[in-house]
Amino acid sequence: RYILPLRRTVSFLFADLEKCRNTLEIDRRPLQYSSIYPSLFFFFFNMMKLRVDSLLFVLCNLTFTVAFSSRHLGSRPFQRDARYRPKRSSALCMKTIAVFGASGLTASECVYQALQNGDTVIGLTRNPSKLVIPKGSGGDKAGEKLESPNLILIGGDVTKAQDVAKVFAAAPSVDGVIVALGGKTSDVGDTMLTDGTNNIIQAMKNKGVKRLAVVTSIGTGDSKQQAPFAFKILMNTVMRKIFVDKNNQEKAVQGSGLEWCIVRPGGLTVDPPLGVVNVIEGEAGSIPRADVAQFCLDAVEDDNFPYIGKAPCISSVGGTSWVKDRSKKARGET
Repeated sequence: RYILPLRRTVSFLFADLEKCRNTLEIDRRPLQYSSIYPSLFFFFFNMMKLRVDSLLFVLCNLTFTVAFSSRHLGSRPFQRDARYRPKRSSALCMKTIAVFGASGLTASECVYQALQNGDTVIGLTRNPSKLVIPKGSGGDKAGEKLESPNLILIGGDVTKAQDVAKVFAAAPSVDGVIVALGGKTSDVGDTMLTDGTNNIIQAMKNKGVKRLAVVTSIGTGDSKQQAPFAFKILMNTVMRKIFVDKNNQEKAVQGSGLEWCIVRPGGLTVDPPLGVVNVIEGEAGSIPRADVAQFCLDAVEDDNFPYIGKAPCISSVGGTSWVKDRSKKARGET
């Protein structure tokens, strides 16, 4: 089953990569792969433009082909621990939510949905101009500039304490904080997640803010065995640095003394929200970013949220196969 993909992938290495980028196929079907970091594909593509480490490219295509696929997970039973049904916020209990990494694919879902609920949102991002209405929840408006009188958007660097402090100074009070940071380590550094989260924790303590939701990944901490085997290969090779940072980030959150929830999603998609989140014990399948965002919003808004002080792994269903949308529009890019 995997010999043909290997042979075809190798043959593409000697072709014009610009032409084969959108035509890479296995048995005339679109290449199926999954990643918690959609930008990881483009990292490998740009790396191959330089003809560097071709064997690594082959490995990553194969591992992404099987990671989170139903065929790969079929030999291991999916175990559902609980089905969490997201709660929809009421305009009668509007809150102020701070979102860090606001222009990211998952964080922008948090921003958009909170605004739709009537909340006030204070967002920090390196690139304010990149904040657009997300594809998952945005419907026909997806890709348009995200603007609202209830949105305070701040350009800054989460690793700088003074920029983080601006977020908490932008409103009289902040009810909850969502951290959904991302980016290539080559751009943001090897410790951005940990350093930035430590700055946020300290600022929260200074302002007396208690509720915190942090998006990390399946495979972090004690969830390593819940990642598909193929994904574990990436965790221990090309994604090793980012997972070291993620694990240190989780340790900082767990030792913060705050009312925290670490959210570990499976393979992320830009599909519309399903409205149901499975908290799982077995291997993870895929989940729309929109549902992850609603889970995070509930974590910081619901006084009786059941996963405070916990690190649930979530997916829509066990072992769902999916095809990554590689288009710029799917990533909120023009």
